Amino acid sequence: MTTEAAGRAEYCVIACAEAWRDNGEVLASPMGLIPSFGARLAKRTFSPDLLLTDGEALLVGLDGEPEGWLPYRRHLAMVTGGKRHVMMGASQIDRYGNQNISCIGDWRRPSRQLLGVRGAPVNTLNNPVSYWIPKHSPRVFVERVDMISGVGYDHAVGPYHRLPRVVTDLAVLDFETPGRTMRIASLHPGVTVDEVRAATGFDLAAADDGDVPYTREPTAEELRLIREVIDPRRLRDREVAPR
Repeated sequence: MTTEAAGRAEYCVIACAEAWRDNGEVLASPMGLIPSFGARLAKRTFSPDLLLTDGEALLVGLDGEPEGWLPYRRHLAMVTGGKRHVMMGASQIDRYGNQNISCIGDWRRPSRQLLGVRGAPVNTLNNPVSYWIPKHSPRVFVERVDMISGVGYDHAVGPYHRLPRVVTDLAVLDFETPGRTMRIASLHPGVTVDEVRAATGFDLAAADDGDVPYTREPTAEELRLIREVIDPRRLRDREVAPR
């Protein structure tokens, strides 16, 4: 095993994995490379009851082999009952966690067409949803999204709506404030509060009255799993460059 210190991408994997801590037997639906590594790491370590899927029709084990059938009808039942924790991306996200993946500009005549709302409304209203944003910038963290795809705390209804965390290449953010607005929960090592605020297009609160903790260190075993088992080809560094 290498003794190389943990890199930024590995802190991001750890931060994504932590989204599924204590979730129990729920379906993990990570969208993106580093969230997928995080879900697999969580299942291998502190969340062994987590369910993984091939994204099509099967539940799969840690080796990718089928463990069970997940027909569309059963998947829909899980989606509508809080039995899934999704980690999506965002083209825009605001202080309340409203997410946009549909279009940039006025939706009646947008300057750029994106994916469309897809399953974001159902995901956010019926399941816990976290976010992974590989490039923290004011273009993504905006005062107001151009169109609401995923629902934030100022529009939320129903018992299953919850936004546990937003993980970026700079920090971990959550909504543990009286008004359910976004705050800095932890900084990745080498990042400052001022740097995160400068990359955010709205006022951002900070945990612990500004004395923000760092994202937790990966253990030696977690580093071994990331480097030797989960991502030996270092694909994580393509999404978050070493710093």
